[in-house]
Amino acid sequence: MSILIIWIFICIAAYLTGSIPFGYILGKAMHRKDIRAGGSGSTGATNALRQYGVKTGLLVLLFDLLKGFAVAWLALHSLPGRIADSFGYSPLGALLATLPLLLVIVGHMYPVWLKGQGGKGVATAAGVFLAYAPVPLLIAVAVFVAVTALSRYVSLGSMVAVVVLVIANFLWDRLVLGMPAFPWFTLIVALLIIYKHNANILRLLEGTENKLSFKKQGTA
Repeated sequence: MSILIIWIFICIAAYLTGSIPFGYILGKAMHRKDIRAGGSGSTGATNALRQYGVKTGLLVLLFDLLKGFAVAWLALHSLPGRIADSFGYSPLGALLATLPLLLVIVGHMYPVWLKGQGGKGVATAAGVFLAYAPVPLLIAVAVFVAVTALSRYVSLGSMVAVVVLVIANFLWDRLVLGMPAFPWFTLIVALLIIYKHNANILRLLEGTENKLSFKKQGTA
């Protein structure tokens, strides 16, 4: 089987795996509710936490993270060497090797099963970077925790964290790994996540963004 066929298969599988809407599935299975009908309308962990409580929110977070990690780990262990042999260590080779990692995140954001109505991509991207760039991810997670704890805005913490992720990835590659290439993949992921937070940005500017709470909606 040629590298092109393998690459196409992995890309399709990556998108379809990312499209699995765990927030929707767990909401229906555990609470008999459509997660999209309340809160922000997102299928992600933050909306699950807000609507269903800590247990469901953590389960959605875990499953969304795992699907990103699984796809990234499998892709990184099956593609880069073969692509390097075919295309060399070039921008094209790097793009081909990382496209499945991008597609699992895009699948979460725009799932085919829910007609494109998905999540913000943060947890799935975290799973991807756990396999792809774990040290920069840990730095970004620390920043996310700090910003979210201080502001109680998950959206603000997420957006600041992805900016830090780009910077940390760049510095790690340059200073530690000695790789001169700019981390374009990380930048594209960060821009996508920030774009998906456009409504949150407006609410932050207006002062109407919901703050983090570990109580379900409708509870005292």
